[in-house]
Amino acid sequence: MLRHAKVLFLPHRARPLSVFPIRKIMTDSPQLKKQKTENTKIIGTHNGTFHCDEALAVFLLRQTDTYANSELKRTRNEDILNGCDIVVDVGAIYDASKQRFDHHQRGFAEVFGHGFNTKLSSAGLIYKHFGKEIIATRLQLDESNEKVHTLWLKMYQEFIESLDAIDNGIPQYPSDIKPAYKSNTGLSSRVGALNPAWNQPSDAAILDERFAKASLLTGEEFLSKLDFYANAWLPARDLVVEALQKSKASLDPSGKLVLLEQYLPWKSHLFDLEAEGVIERTATYVVYSDESGKWRVQAVPVSEDSFDSRKALPAPWRGLRDEELSKATGVPGCIFIHASGFIGGHATKEGALKLAQMALEM
Repeated sequence: MLRHAKVLFLPHRARPLSVFPIRKIMTDSPQLKKQKTENTKIIGTHNGTFHCDEALAVFLLRQTDTYANSELKRTRNEDILNGCDIVVDVGAIYDASKQRFDHHQRGFAEVFGHGFNTKLSSAGLIYKHFGKEIIATRLQLDESNEKVHTLWLKMYQEFIESLDAIDNGIPQYPSDIKPAYKSNTGLSSRVGALNPAWNQPSDAAILDERFAKASLLTGEEFLSKLDFYANAWLPARDLVVEALQKSKASLDPSGKLVLLEQYLPWKSHLFDLEAEGVIERTATYVVYSDESGKWRVQAVPVSEDSFDSRKALPAPWRGLRDEELSKATGVPGCIFIHASGFIGGHATKEGALKLAQMALEM
């Protein structure tokens, strides 16, 4: 589970996207050793149709100090691959000590760990071994910093794991459930669409050029997601911890009522803190201000992604608005209670707190 990080670091772009060059991708050639200079590392991956996992794996490697200025060799020729400094998604070998990172071989069952059990693709393998270095460099922090560890886990959960699952053919839902609609806009689908169609030219030069675009696409999204979690998600964690402590000390000793003086993304942090044992699983209502300056009282869901609440706001209030709701509650200034009882609104902080306190007693 995600560990608590006490202090926020506002990261700079330690390595901007411009340092990811769409370099000339080297084709099969007996002159590979001549092209490889003493200071140039070679990344190897398979040629032909490409996928999201190795496209991202190559980008991630180029965010490390070792492979920042590397060339890329796309081939299935074992002799050529053996001359590369690191090989991903081809070769039927997983051995970090030899810098070989394939996941297609029989018997491969490597997972990320830390509670994650999805079989890794080449993206997950590279992220598992190099992710902390990449994050630390991006944030200009030491790799051992607790914030790096927290973001390393979060980025796997929110970004990498789904790519691993898709590449390995692991369904998100049981196979007997028929999806209500198709979704072809995910990152893996968009990378796949960069491959030439069956009736388009698809020689090695074209495929290599499109692979470079795919790798940049995956990398831009990875870094964008990382910047969001470093600059927006992680700072909220400390504020949630502070609010929980203050609310329990001065508002509700039971810990059922939580007051946030400003809106911030609190759900994931609340559930992480509960799972880690930092706080008890008691929070029932969270009161916070919205973007208009009004106040909300929200029922804590049974899980982060659930629409069911631990204790929905009282049934007699649900679906009522404004004066009708104020009369029903006896609290002037009410705005609404959602028909499902998961959230309500009030003009003032004091009014929202009053509604939450009344709901706890009902």
